[in-house]
Amino acid sequence: MAEQGNDAAAIGKQVQQMVERAIQRGIKGFDYVTGSSTPVGLTPKDVVYERGTLRLYHYHPQSEEVYRVPVMLVMATTNKSFVFDLAPGQSMVEFLLKRGFDVFVVDWAAPQPEERGLTLADYTQDFIPTCIRQVQNITGEPDVSIVGYCMGGVLSVIYAATHADGPLKNLACLTTPIDWHKMELTQVWQDPRYFDVDRIADTLGIIPADIVTQGFEMQRPAQRVAGQMRVWEQMWNDEFVKSFRAFERWGNETLPLAGEYFRETTKELAWENKLMKGRLKVDGKSADLANIRVPVLSVSAEHDHLAPYESTKPLLELVSSEDKTEVKLKGGHVSVIAGPNAVRRMWPRLDEWLAERSV
Repeated sequence: MAEQGNDAAAIGKQVQQMVERAIQRGIKGFDYVTGSSTPVGLTPKDVVYERGTLRLYHYHPQSEEVYRVPVMLVMATTNKSFVFDLAPGQSMVEFLLKRGFDVFVVDWAAPQPEERGLTLADYTQDFIPTCIRQVQNITGEPDVSIVGYCMGGVLSVIYAATHADGPLKNLACLTTPIDWHKMELTQVWQDPRYFDVDRIADTLGIIPADIVTQGFEMQRPAQRVAGQMRVWEQMWNDEFVKSFRAFERWGNETLPLAGEYFRETTKELAWENKLMKGRLKVDGKSADLANIRVPVLSVSAEHDHLAPYESTKPLLELVSSEDKTEVKLKGGHVSVIAGPNAVRRMWPRLDEWLAERSV
């Protein structure tokens, strides 16, 4: 009889919890739909350089002692950089600052019509070098470490390969595709038999954000619906909803792209795979990855559908660096750099790797 009473009490508690969560879903669901967008990018910073689509942020220090070599994060050109700084306690920037790094971030705004002609050369031979000079002027240090995410990593390796004698001290690439022919889903939706990139670039000039977004969503068509189902199930959980809304805002604020840049990356990287083959030339300079000799860290995600491991793996095989490290973590393309998975796994590994090489 006592055992039956215990079972009944346990069932009763489950029912109470179910009822309470259902009520909270109803109350908080209304707030979720009608509420304002989640604040992001709250870590104090200054805009230290701004030109057209380019922004360079310098974050205020949060440690009494700071490593000698500053760190410059380079965001993918399709997204805003606040995924590096989602919220207090969920911010890679904040984490690095507290660990003693002097942090800068290269961010992007939507390119304007007059910027339709931007190319890979503008990003890798102008924008990144200009930001590095700004970092040098502000810190007084000759060396700079770069951490590039996704396409930001691609731009960073092209910069590194074309500036073999430059001020780059360390290069960390997070989910950075090198062998674009191993990005199978991207290869499908950008199949040259059906994808008329010349017509798109010539007609539109600036590639609208919805084309970029649809390209991502075609690779996982059920992801958005599945996400909405998860957030409804967890609507009672304030922390989960807060985090979800921040990620959702980041996804919804995808950036348009300069038409010429989009054409060039499609043809030179996705179709002809020149970065992988060592045949890419930018502004007349060879972007052969064998030119890279600085320490390199490559971080990949096991379940990355955008930049699968097989597409990121060749980086360390192609560079000439003696000091090179591969880290393969559980997670997907975004969760490896932001969210609970990143807090526990990737950020500490990045901190450890940079710390040894930043004095």
